Amino acid sequence: MPPDEPPKLTLRERKKREARRALAQAALRLSMDRGLENVRVEDIAAEVGVSPRTFNNYFSSKEQAVCSMVVDRHEGMREALLARPEGEPLWESVKQAVIEQYSREGEPDRAYVARIRELMGQLMLRGEFLNAHAAVERVLAETIAKRAGGADHLLCRLMASTVESAVRVAFVNWFMTEGEPFLPTLERLLDELAAGMPSLTGGTAPRPGPNTTTTSLGEPLC
Repeated sequence: MPPDEPPKLTLRERKKREARRALAQAALRLSMDRGLENVRVEDIAAEVGVSPRTFNNYFSSKEQAVCSMVVDRHEGMREALLARPEGEPLWESVKQAVIEQYSREGEPDRAYVARIRELMGQLMLRGEFLNAHAAVERVLAETIAKRAGGADHLLCRLMASTVESAVRVAFVNWFMTEGEPFLPTLERLLDELAAGMPSLTGGTAPRPGPNTTTTSLGEPLC
């Protein structure tokens, strides 16, 4: 079936999205500069030039605002997936949508990611961080189901979860090793998943990638 057209945003919706993003960016920036415990909702609102009441229209807490960057990053991924060409294999559509989203941001800045990683390690943010990733998986699963024409939602959740895991593993590897670019590693992992991980299961391996370094597991990165 043909892919759905991404819904057109009204001017009001675009302004609301921009305001939400501005508040989230201010929350993250202030938390990185001062420490989350030293940032108030009033500080975040003042940074953007709005009232605390306006902040509360978008976020229930400063922790949610900081972690919303995880969800906001995937708005473009959803739109890109729905806009992929008709008849394109599902895995290829998902892969290209993911790569497109992360290509827009360019290669991550290592020092910046290190600061975010330190911030996200705080207990105050852990619950919201996990909630944000769960929301991303849910939205991606719903988009995959729509793209696939009402496929088994359980399998769509599984696919979304594996895609998110590939992104996380690629980030961890990029952060823990010097000189290995992020995007080629992410693309290689997505190719492995699409092929059924033949490098482990004994099938024909996909194209070789630069990543042969083993890194520690369980490192939380956004």
